[in-house]
Amino acid sequence: MLAIGTLAKRTGTKVQTIRYYEEIGLLPEPERSEGGQRRYRETDLDRLAFIRHARQLGFTLDAIRELLDLSDNPDRPCGDVDAIAQRQLMDVEIRIARLDALRTELKRMLRECSRDTVSDCRVLEVLRDHSACLTDHT
Repeated sequence: MLAIGTLAKRTGTKVQTIRYYEEIGLLPEPERSEGGQRRYRETDLDRLAFIRHARQLGFTLDAIRELLDLSDNPDRPCGDVDAIAQRQLMDVEIRIARLDALRTELKRMLRECSRDTVSDCRVLEVLRDHSACLTDHT
């Protein structure tokens, strides 16, 4: 049996986060010692590691809840898991596209709007009024 501090350390998760995951039902209510301290099993460690890794991959808590439900019911079709992962991939691709557009805009702003002194700084002007430095990029 593991204490919450040990569980936190072994998974790299804050104690408050572990308690939150219990509160929202991602982690089951742990057993308690006679003194009322939480006690966790290896299965809880595995489940928390799963949650942590899914969070690192950007899955929402709702998606993780779905994945855990599927994991807890291994006879269900794998296509259900694939669909959740596919949704996550689409979300990541959208974020990447937005970041690419942001990078392009920042590069353009720096390339086309740089000046010698702050008083002439077109970057600051563009940040105040986006239309100040827009040009046709075609």
